[in-house]
Amino acid sequence: MTDPSPHEYLAADRYRRSRGLWRILALLAAVVAVLALVGRFAFAEQTGGERVARLVVSGTITTDPERSKAIDDLIEDDAVRAVIVAINSPGGTTAGGEELYEDLRRLAEAKPVVSTIDELGASAAYMTAIATDRIFARRLSIVGSIGVLYQHVNAGKLLETIGVDLDKVASGPLKAEPDFDEPLVGEVRASLTELVEDSFAWFVDIVAERRGLTRPATLALADGRIMTGRSGIEAGLIDAIGGEYEALAWLAAEHGLDADIPVVTAWPPESGEFNWIGDLLGSSVRRAIGLGGEGTVMLDGLVSLWQVDGTQ
Repeated sequence: MTDPSPHEYLAADRYRRSRGLWRILALLAAVVAVLALVGRFAFAEQTGGERVARLVVSGTITTDPERSKAIDDLIEDDAVRAVIVAINSPGGTTAGGEELYEDLRRLAEAKPVVSTIDELGASAAYMTAIATDRIFARRLSIVGSIGVLYQHVNAGKLLETIGVDLDKVASGPLKAEPDFDEPLVGEVRASLTELVEDSFAWFVDIVAERRGLTRPATLALADGRIMTGRSGIEAGLIDAIGGEYEALAWLAAEHGLDADIPVVTAWPPESGEFNWIGDLLGSSVRRAIGLGGEGTVMLDGLVSLWQVDGTQ
């Protein structure tokens, strides 16, 4: 019987290493599966009793029927003693901000609702905050930016340079206006100004109502400016400095909640145990093609937003 050749030794060695690697991967997969099952049962046990629900509002705010349904579920769930709205957002569409504001006002009629602002709570995100019973922010959080915006890009000179001429047939002079090859002037500008002013007036009114400010005082703050949380307290836009810890302490002092009551995220819903891989790849791909990270969407129309790309 002849001794194995060097090539055979190499092949056998590679086979042994390959089997070892697959055993390690299989063991890791088993550990992950066990941890996922333990976490699921622990989460189910934790959410079975009384708790505070955390509703996370991040990225660009738009209308969302699933979010509204989740808020309705919180209203009906007697085990949810209170809700913390955790905000980190530049704002979003005016309709999205209005929907979230109205949903939270209904929620606040049923149980205590408090908001915390992390880095950013501006425009429609600040509209979200004022729907709650008390607003906490960090000293250097960015708050405010009360206002409404319609942006228009006039690319007429660019299109003329490259030899592109646009034309259309419309049922009325304001249909599909403004065209992006023309300046925003005349009747078109006047109609859009009316649209912005109508939305702005509603925003100012709810800020004045919810923050206990006069309308002139609110208008003085509603020039689109942003401010820190510390300045926001002085202006009457927020209530106190702090985060979730301070929010829970306030709920305990004002509403008799147990200081050790668990806080469970109710929105957005948790992904599946292994969906984090797809989420990670999806986020990386979005950044690679220049679409920004999670929570960034393209907006066209009337918005209440501090920075339109939402990437600050």
